[in-house]
Amino acid sequence: MPDLLLQLGVLSIPSPSEGTWYLGPLPIRGYALSIILGIVATIWIAERRWVARGGVAGDIQDLAIVAVPFGLVGARLYHVATDAGRYFGEGGNPWEALYIWRGGLGIWGGIAFGVLGIVVAARRQGVRVRPLLDALAPAVLVGQAIGRWGNWFNQELYGRPTDLPWGLEIDPRNWPADQTFELGTTFHPTFLYECMWSLAAFAVLVLLDRRLRLGHGQVAALYVMLYTAGRGWIEMLRIDDVQLTDVGGLRFNVWTSIVLFVLATAYLVWSRRRHPEREEQVLTDERLAALAAETAQDPVPPSGGGSVRD
Repeated sequence: MPDLLLQLGVLSIPSPSEGTWYLGPLPIRGYALSIILGIVATIWIAERRWVARGGVAGDIQDLAIVAVPFGLVGARLYHVATDAGRYFGEGGNPWEALYIWRGGLGIWGGIAFGVLGIVVAARRQGVRVRPLLDALAPAVLVGQAIGRWGNWFNQELYGRPTDLPWGLEIDPRNWPADQTFELGTTFHPTFLYECMWSLAAFAVLVLLDRRLRLGHGQVAALYVMLYTAGRGWIEMLRIDDVQLTDVGGLRFNVWTSIVLFVLATAYLVWSRRRHPEREEQVLTDERLAALAAETAQDPVPPSGGGSVRD
């Protein structure tokens, strides 16, 4: 009976027939909506973690004004750089490198440029970078989990064929250009795997942070370790056509995950030995002095300060 249900396509995950809807002349794209919701969730969670660490409410929103554009530009540059033949090779259209709504955001470029934006904005705002990254890291995992649903709307970045009950249906027009499959073939839903892995890593990260009182960038290092551990095996399932699909026998992004895992592990070991205790001050001395001056200039009036008349 299960085999019959699989043959009939009853047990599978359908893909959206459309990834774009129109509100009058305005297109609403599922991919963009997923990215936006992921960014909003990241900011919301990070703000609460930052305040709990001793930061000032509103800091994360202010930093996001710089970090988010940096991250989006970096994510697109990473994708275009590692798959340049699609846009600049024979038959390619360089203008399509700007078509971000069609998909193509490289997570590592987004993280690298996002961190660069955070460093620039944090120094201007009087925020210490490493505790800030520790507050952000678990929130980023939730944002990534939500953002991955954009691949579902675009029917992209799926895995190799599978007959598992949760196989993903993909329209043949969205199959890799150099591969064909029997009609009815379903594929590993790698977007769902990464979503679930990211949410599980978020839970583990928050739990370890609470129990061990991690600091000095150690939460961020654990984030890199947990995410790359999952991303590595998920990447090996994917069959999407990319330029760097065979670098020493592995996809380029698998090597990236391996290298980053090793570097993050080395930093975590070094940092735990050097800084076994969490730092208490998350703002720079200059920012603390400025806040103290503001408080002195605008003292809180005593309760019931107005005159009372019978």
